[in-house]
Amino acid sequence: MNDQPRNWVRHAPGEPVLKGVNRGGLQTLYIKEVRRFFKVQMQTVWAPAITTLLYLAIFTVALGGSGRTVMGVHFADFLAPGLIVMAMIQNAFANSSFSLLVGKIQGNIVDYLMPPLSTGELIAGLIGAAVTRAALVGGAVWLAMLLWPGVSVAVRRPELLLWFGLMGSLMLSFLGLLTSIWAEKFDHAAVVSNFVVTPLSLLSGTFYSVHQLSPTWQAISHANPFFYVISGFRAGFLGVSDSPLWVGGVALLALNIALFVLCYALLKSGWKIKA
Repeated sequence: MNDQPRNWVRHAPGEPVLKGVNRGGLQTLYIKEVRRFFKVQMQTVWAPAITTLLYLAIFTVALGGSGRTVMGVHFADFLAPGLIVMAMIQNAFANSSFSLLVGKIQGNIVDYLMPPLSTGELIAGLIGAAVTRAALVGGAVWLAMLLWPGVSVAVRRPELLLWFGLMGSLMLSFLGLLTSIWAEKFDHAAVVSNFVVTPLSLLSGTFYSVHQLSPTWQAISHANPFFYVISGFRAGFLGVSDSPLWVGGVALLALNIALFVLCYALLKSGWKIKA
């Protein structure tokens, strides 16, 4: 005689047991992703800082040694904020484009799919770690530039610094996550990095003011979302901008919402993730 109670199965198969946000699982995923890149911090945090300082040294010696000014400020002071945020967004992309891709290549993508995490929680953990890496790289570059002779990186408008730094990091984090969903090998991710991220970041006013360009190229620059990130972030240091800050801030927010929706839809459908 089976005396097992009839209600021993409290939930129907497939019915979620965890209600609300799985805080423990989200925290675990975030910490795991942060530890992954922090274990090799010389490569993921300090090496980008050194590379950015080399950019600063080369361009200030080549173009700023004669007292050249851009937008009324010394060229080195104009250049430094753009280099900081460029390093941030490039490393945000590098971090978020790695996790799912290496899981697919190594065959352990199930480690991301099996835990009781919703699609939104999975995105939050991966994107949060990428933004954390961007912030650490930006902080490392900023601290190094504080000690750099002849360069001022004093913050004048911290709200612009935080907003555009966050929007830029989120934008490249979402783009990296989309890349990791689509890519099937590291060469695919390298294509996006080399032919999309790097050209758009270098041609976004990092090393020059767009006011120096012809009207046609100014229009092209204003169609580049990287331009608004760099211009708004620079305004946090200099107090002046070569782009409308409200337009850039709202446009980046709308773009990040659209990228989140696209990431959510693709992960929810399991496109190129689930067999």
